[in-house]
Amino acid sequence: MRAKIISYLPEHQADFKRINEAWISKYFKMEIEDFKALDHPQEKILKPGGAILLAELEGKIVGTCALIKMEEEGIYELAKMGVDESARGHGLGYMLGQATIEKAREMGAKRLYLETNSVLTPAITLYHKLGFKDVEGFPTPYARCDVQMILDL
Repeated sequence: MRAKIISYLPEHQADFKRINEAWISKYFKMEIEDFKALDHPQEKILKPGGAILLAELEGKIVGTCALIKMEEEGIYELAKMGVDESARGHGLGYMLGQATIEKAREMGAKRLYLETNSVLTPAITLYHKLGFKDVEGFPTPYARCDVQMILDL
């Protein structure tokens, strides 16, 4: 099973939404900011200077991860990271995370920031494995956010 990481194209919007809506809805409820990013990734993520990477396995999109440019120069949010349940357990999250960090470096990022929830233990373990450190005190638009992390690049 050989996955590859590809850049987002407009025809991937349905997969981007499907994968993220699945995990968000399983543990939480979709929020306004989720719908904005998932329904309009071109306007909300790409046009302001972000990027979206996808994991493709056997011709199917099975994972997503976005970089959202934040107001402070050189800081990006790692967001909308998810792997389809059918493709979990093969290291795709780590592969996608590493590729996203590399993409952030290419884009000139100095720091990555992310928000998650303490019930998502596998995700938190993955973020720590990727080098993220716990922080707190940043404002968030998400009711579900109770864990914040940064990675200095």
